[in-house]
Amino acid sequence: MKVQRGAAILTALLLMALVATLSTAALWQQARAYDLEAAERARVQANWVLQGTTDWARLILREDARSGTVDHLGEPWAITLQEARLNTFLANGSANAEDLPTDVLQNAYLSGNINDLQARLNVTNLMLDQQVHEPTRNAFIRLFDLLKLPPAELQLLINNLQAGLEPPKAGQERASSPGNTPLLPRNLDQLAWLGVSQRSLAQLRPYVVVLPDRSTVNINTATALVLQAIIPGMDGASAQRFIDSRAKSPLRSMGDAPAASGLPQSAFQDNLVSVNSRFFEVRARLRIGTLTTQERTAVLREGLQVKSLWKEREAPQDASVQ
Repeated sequence: MKVQRGAAILTALLLMALVATLSTAALWQQARAYDLEAAERARVQANWVLQGTTDWARLILREDARSGTVDHLGEPWAITLQEARLNTFLANGSANAEDLPTDVLQNAYLSGNINDLQARLNVTNLMLDQQVHEPTRNAFIRLFDLLKLPPAELQLLINNLQAGLEPPKAGQERASSPGNTPLLPRNLDQLAWLGVSQRSLAQLRPYVVVLPDRSTVNINTATALVLQAIIPGMDGASAQRFIDSRAKSPLRSMGDAPAASGLPQSAFQDNLVSVNSRFFEVRARLRIGTLTTQERTAVLREGLQVKSLWKEREAPQDASVQ
C-alpha cells in the first residue's frame, strides 16, 4: 500500500509539474502573441500617421503655390516642426485632448520638416542630350574643390553617366554587354556605382541630389557652399553677405540678384539658378512609446499639383528631424 501511495503521489507531482509547464508555455505564447500584435498595431498606426503627415506637407506646399511662385526660407513650409504630442495638433492643446479615445494620440510624438531639394546641385544636370553640360560640370568642379574631394572621382562619375546614356552602336544591342554599361542612379547612394567613394558621398550629401529631371538651384534657399559652386566669382564672404541679405529681403526675381550679391547679372545664368522650386523633401519622425519611425518623401510640385516621387524609411537619429 505504501508503495502504491508513493507512486500515486509521485504521479500527481509529475502531473502538476506537467500542467505547470504547459500553463507557463501557454502564458508565454499568449504574452508573445500580444507583444507581436501590439508591435504590429503600432507599426500600422505609425504608417497611417506618417502618411497623414506627408499629405499635410503636400497641402502646405499647395497653399504656398497659391501665394506666388517665389520660394524662400521665410515661408511656412520652411518652418521646422519640433517634437510635440500628436493630440495637440488635433485638439489644439485643449483639456479635451486627454479624453481622446485612443492612447496613440496621447502617447505619440511627431516632428518633421520640409526641405527644398533645389537648394542642392542636381547630378542629373551634368548631362544634356547625352553630352556633358559644361556650366554644371564647372559647378561640380568648384564644389569638389571646396570640399577637397578627389577630382578623379568627379571625372569618373561623368564618364559613367555618359556611358549610361550612350545609345547602343549599330548592330550591337545594349543587353549584350550589361556588365559594361553603368546603370543611371536614382538616388545619391547609387553614385557609389559610378565611382564616388563612400567618404565623398558623406561629404556631398548636404549639397548634392539626384532628381528625375533637370532643375535649377534656388538661390533663395541654397547654402553658402552651393552658392559658391553654382555662381562663378562668388567666394565665401560674398556668399555669406548674400545669405544675410536674402534673410532680410528674399529675392523676388533674378533681377534682384546683382544688387544682393554685388556680382554682375552675367554671373547668374537662367538655366542654372532661379528663385523658385519644384522638388521638395518631406521628413517626418513619429515616436510611439518605444517605437520610433522616421521616413522621408520626395515630392514634385507642378502648379497646384503635388505628387510623391519616392518614399523611404530612415534609421531614427535624434529627437528632432534636421
